[in-house]
Amino acid sequence: MDDSSLQPVQRALLSVSDKTGLVDLARGLAALGVSLVSTGGTARALREAGLKVAEVSEVTGFPEIMDGRVKTLHPRIHGGLLGRREVDAKVMQEHGIEPIDLLVVNLYPFESITSVADCSYEEAIENIDIGGPAMLRAAGKNQDHVAVVVDPADYAEVLQMLAERRGTSSSLRRRLAAKAFAHTARYDGLIANWLGSHMSGDHADQYPPQLQLSFNRRAELRYGENPHQTAALYLESRAPAGTVATARVLAGKELSYNNIADADAALECVKAFHKTPACVIVKHANPCGVALGSSALEAYDRAYATDPVSAFGGIIAFNQPVDAATAALILERQFVEVVVAPEVDGAALDLFAKKPNVRVLACGRWNEQNEPALDFKRIAGGLLVQDADRDTLMMTDLKVVSRRVPDASELHDLLFAWHVAMYVKSNAIVYARGGRTIGIGAGQMSRVVSAKIAAMKADEAKLDVRGSVMASDAFFPFRDGIDTAAGAGIRAVIQPGGSMRDAEVIAAADENGMAMVFTGVRHFRH
Repeated sequence: MDDSSLQPVQRALLSVSDKTGLVDLARGLAALGVSLVSTGGTARALREAGLKVAEVSEVTGFPEIMDGRVKTLHPRIHGGLLGRREVDAKVMQEHGIEPIDLLVVNLYPFESITSVADCSYEEAIENIDIGGPAMLRAAGKNQDHVAVVVDPADYAEVLQMLAERRGTSSSLRRRLAAKAFAHTARYDGLIANWLGSHMSGDHADQYPPQLQLSFNRRAELRYGENPHQTAALYLESRAPAGTVATARVLAGKELSYNNIADADAALECVKAFHKTPACVIVKHANPCGVALGSSALEAYDRAYATDPVSAFGGIIAFNQPVDAATAALILERQFVEVVVAPEVDGAALDLFAKKPNVRVLACGRWNEQNEPALDFKRIAGGLLVQDADRDTLMMTDLKVVSRRVPDASELHDLLFAWHVAMYVKSNAIVYARGGRTIGIGAGQMSRVVSAKIAAMKADEAKLDVRGSVMASDAFFPFRDGIDTAAGAGIRAVIQPGGSMRDAEVIAAADENGMAMVFTGVRHFRH
C-alpha cells in the first residue's frame, strides 16, 4: 500500500464526555510516543490512570473561564487543528502554534440530559457543547493532516494503524471526518428539535417548526421493494431492543427490503398480546393468521390453520422463545421466509440452519415504555408525522349499544379481534373465536367486501364462522356489512361507532340477534 498519504501522529488532544475506552486509548497512544493534551474531567481521568497529560490551559497560556464555557476556543488549539502542515508552517511557528495530529472528542450528553422528564430549559442550555463541535469541524475540514475520532468503537482501528504504520491513512481520515460531521449534524439536530419544541419555555410542543432526523446505515440491501430499486436499512441512533431493525440474524440468507418490512409488521402485531404466547403470520404486510395458545407451538398451529394458503412464503413472529418442536412443525408444513422471536433456542436453530433460505431473527425482549413516540410516512415533497397509534382498550372502555350484551367469552374474543384489526390494512375486518382469527379481510375499498373476504377465507380454511366475533377498524357506514357478517354466523361485533347511520347499523345487529360494542377509537392503517 502506498504510504505517501500517511500522516504521523505526534500530538493528540482528547476531550470526551463518554469515557468508554478512554484510558486504553490514551495508554496505547502514550506507548507509541504520542504526547497527550486534554481538558477538565478527561485530563483528571487520565492522570488518575497514571498518564502524563498537558492541560489545554498550559497550551493556550489562558485559564479555563466562565465555568469551563471557554477553554478550547483559542488560536493555539484551532490553529493546531486547522494548520496545513506546509502552507501554514511559517505562521504557526510565528505564533507558537504546535500541530495537533489526532483529535478525540465526543460531546456533552445533551440527548440523555433532555430525555429526563423534569429537565429544565436552563439545564438543557448548559448542556449545549460549543467548543467540542468547533474542534470537530476544524479537524474534519483539515482531514488531509488531522485524524478526528468521535466514536469509541474506532479507537482500536486507529491504534492498530498507528502501531503498524506510524501514521493515519488518507482513507481512514476521510472516513473518520465524515463520521465527525455526521456526529455534529445529529447533535445540532437534537438541539434544534428540543429548542424548537420548547420555545415557550419548559412546556413541550410535540412538533417543532423544523424537524431534524438522523439515522445510521446498518446495511445495504440486495434491492428494494422490486429488483430494479436499490435500498438500505437505517437505524435510529438509539433504536430500542425488541425490534426487527435491531434484531440479530441467527441463520439464513440476507434479508430483503420486503422481508424487513413484513417482519416488522408481524413483530409489532404480536407484541400487542403481552405475556400470553401468541403467533402472527404476515403476508404482504397484512396478518393472515393470528392466534393465542398455551405455548409458541400451539399458537403457531392455530395461527397457521386460519389461512394455510396465504401462510406459504410468509413471515412468522412470536412473542415467546421458539423451541425445537415449534421449528420442526413450521419446517414440516410450510415454506417460510422469516421467523422472528425474542429468542430461538439452540436445537431450534440447528433445524432452521438446514434450510438456508429461512432467515431467523432474535429480536430480544422489548420494553413497552421504549416504543416510538412518532410515526412517519414519506410523501412526494414532504413528510407526514403523527404520534404513534396505541391500543390501550380495556373491557371497561367498551360501550354496549345493542339489546344483547356479549358474554364473557365473546368479550375476550372481541378484544382479541380488535388488537388484530389494528394491524390489518384498512378497510379491515377480522373474524375471531377462541383467541384465534377465523378469517381476515384487508385493504379493500369497501368495508362490506372486506367482510365478504373474511368469510371467504374462513370457508377456504374449512373453519366454521358461526359463533365468531367481528372487529372493524372503523365504523360501518351502512348496515350491509353487518348483514353480511350475520349471514356468515357472526354473533358479536366491535367497532368504533360514529357513523351518521349508527342507529341503522345497531338496528341491523338487533334484528340479527348480534351483540355490538363501540370503542370510540378508530385504527385506520393505510
